[in-house]
Amino acid sequence: MKLMTGFDSNYRYILVAARRARQIQNGAHPTIDTQTKKSCRIAEEEVKAGNIQWYIPEKKTAAEIAKEQLDQAIPDA
Repeated sequence: MKLMTGFDSNYRYILVAARRARQIQNGAHPTIDTQTKKSCRIAEEEVKAGNIQWYIPEKKTAAEIAKEQLDQAIPDA
């Protein structure tokens, strides 16, 4: 399978489309006009059309989390 434009991996593309399909199944309105009623196909078409925004959350190391918690517990004077 060819890598989809705008995605760092095909796995991420599938995750984004699957999450959007769940939203559609739960009552979200499609952002495109389509003939199909299948939520998976609608989500796939929305992603291909560029209508779905996604981002990769920033990952923090354990040391960064500990430093933030310590800074919150003991503020600078």
